Amino acid sequence: MKITTQGDVLQEKLSTAARFTSSLPGLSETLRGVLLKGDREGLHIYATNLSSYYHAVLPLNMGEDVRAVIDTKKIIEFLSLLGGGALDIEIEKNALRIRKGETTGVFPLISRDDFPLPPEIKSEGQEIDTEFFLQTLPLVLFSASKDEARPALNGVNFIDMDTELGIVSTDGFRLSLLKAKKERAIFPMLIPSGFLYEVIKHMKGENSFSLSFSPEERLVLFKIGGDLFYTRLVDGEFPPFEKVIPAEKKTTARVDRQEFITKLKLISVFARDASNIVVCCFSKQGLVIRPKTEGGGENLSQLETVHEGEDQEVAFNLRFILDFLNATQEKKIEIEILRPDAPVVFRIKGRKDFIHIIMPVRMQE
Repeated sequence: MKITTQGDVLQEKLSTAARFTSSLPGLSETLRGVLLKGDREGLHIYATNLSSYYHAVLPLNMGEDVRAVIDTKKIIEFLSLLGGGALDIEIEKNALRIRKGETTGVFPLISRDDFPLPPEIKSEGQEIDTEFFLQTLPLVLFSASKDEARPALNGVNFIDMDTELGIVSTDGFRLSLLKAKKERAIFPMLIPSGFLYEVIKHMKGENSFSLSFSPEERLVLFKIGGDLFYTRLVDGEFPPFEKVIPAEKKTTARVDRQEFITKLKLISVFARDASNIVVCCFSKQGLVIRPKTEGGGENLSQLETVHEGEDQEVAFNLRFILDFLNATQEKKIEIEILRPDAPVVFRIKGRKDFIHIIMPVRMQE
């Protein structure tokens, strides 16, 4: 059958779908592809890695039911080079044919056997404002672990904290915790951070989205515009993070965020030889940063601070500090230290709803 659609729209949908396919060895070839399924509603686009699912519909006039699984890599590249505008698609028995003007591309189909469609979620969705997610998730996502061997740390944990909604992530070396008022119907759940990275990309430009949850399937659905994003919740016990948060402090330093970033990047030139470890010396004279290397005392950078309490030296992974500073756009940062071997609290000045914690590095081996 032959259908006509806009090339840039098709490219966008297929590019999103491709990020939900699976590349893991041992799985069916079908899961490496994207399902095109045509019916009266239009052309459905499905992709899954068995943990997450993507579903979009192009409202096209389909003359008959079709079902084909395609490898998107070459097709997306081909569409990008064709440019925008209308193009014709023919889904044949063993191939997908794309034609625009005098140019034609033919792409083989993948076996379509047993392509898994997303489970049905019967519960009614709750409308959530996108601004809340766009402002809060970037503050916690970067702290989630990338280690697939520790699935519980790969997720962002939404928890019930009496009168507040807690959103927390950790990789075992740092932790981000944000508390929000319970004005939104968000269920306690542990959502994969990689999935959340994808969905917030599609929230931009939208005022709200629909959030649905199936406790039987342990599945959550984000409906953003006309696209559907599903994911299974992470199985595993999230660590008791409350014990990591220091109950007291002996030193407080307030710094300019942008100046802190600049000074850290300057020292990073020398800190590469020390596994990106820097020593931060907090005193009434300011904050001095130097690499944790022998003879590294000559390579240093200093910035002004508002200092309260004791003088202290703490060693950090430089990348952890930069990740936190780049996650916010606020001007002033507060740093609270108990001692050099205790978790250090980073705050955004004026925000009581958020804290970030970085575990220090041992000063002596």
